Amino acid sequence: MKYTQIEFIRDNGIAIIKFNRPKVLNCISTVTHVELVDAWTVFKNDDSLKVAILTGEGDRAFCSGGDLSIMEEGINNAKESEIQLHKEGKKEGTLGPSRWTDIYKPIIAAVNGVAYAGGLEWACFADMRIAEEHASFGVTCRRWNIGLSDGGTQRLPRIVGMGRAMELIITGKVIDAEEAYRIGLVNEIVPKGKSLERAIELAKFICTLPQPAIRTDKEAAVRGFGESLDEGLKIEAALLFDSLFTPETMQGLEQFNKRLHPDRQPNTTSKTPGIVRK
Repeated sequence: MKYTQIEFIRDNGIAIIKFNRPKVLNCISTVTHVELVDAWTVFKNDDSLKVAILTGEGDRAFCSGGDLSIMEEGINNAKESEIQLHKEGKKEGTLGPSRWTDIYKPIIAAVNGVAYAGGLEWACFADMRIAEEHASFGVTCRRWNIGLSDGGTQRLPRIVGMGRAMELIITGKVIDAEEAYRIGLVNEIVPKGKSLERAIELAKFICTLPQPAIRTDKEAAVRGFGESLDEGLKIEAALLFDSLFTPETMQGLEQFNKRLHPDRQPNTTSKTPGIVRK
């Protein structure tokens, strides 16, 4: 597919998916929706792509949510059959494939400005969020009686807890990057213009790691969340053996037994983040 409202960039195993409507704060139209579905389908199914980074074009917005300038027409022309499919959870989402829950590759959001309404929902779609110091977050659609429809009511409470999530959802208040970091919405704050650079740095490191256990561990965490501890442990145990009997495991055990720690090898530039050894 030729993209006109997003960018899709391949970079040595990394997929960079970028909202590309900076003049309208990277809001999502019906065209953007279709392009996002296609891009995430490519990332999900292409084994050569290991990590995805989601960001926005420009320095003002990550994504400001759905394009409300066309929503009135969309509501007036909505087909009952389409509405029913949404109610039954059989559509991928309203602003792209936001209802997908089975992408078990790592996803990083590089939040380079406002992340409002559906934009906040897309930030929550990621596993990690790196925010620039001027970024802000909010369920701003609250002002226009537009409900969340792309995971905000479900993912946000899982990330920050029910109390904080309900405050944001009910009041529509906007918080800055520091507050987002304090409540656990954001994993890291970087200077303006540096979120994509930092996300690529982190993604490159992740690409150096063996992939099978990353994916099964993410799947176990996602599928087990909300289940009883007993059920979650069963999911974890089953998935462990999907990654255990792989060439990557045997290679890892060989490296361990030969004391070939990846962080301690000469001329190694990719070291585990946060671990410093002299």
